Amino acid sequence: MTHHYPDPKDVGIKIPPHLIKQRFRGGFLHALKGRQITRTEHLRLSFREGYRAGKLYLREVRRQRGILHFPFQGKISFKVVN
Repeated sequence: MTHHYPDPKDVGIKIPPHLIKQRFRGGFLHALKGRQITRTEHLRLSFREGYRAGKLYLREVRRQRGILHFPFQGKISFKVVN
């Protein structure tokens, strides 16, 4: 199944004129897909700003849908002693 991810312009986010539009869109899409910043290209200002905008957009969408936070997930280890 293919997913349709919105463009920043589609959700009302204006790209500042001093940023590179293509990198901003790339960072925004990267955040919407739930990926993390793992490469040096992701540290560019335009990409980071798009990534941040994407994360803030996702937070707002989740808040509107009633998902305030996800339950804590962690590892638990047990030792059995005889």
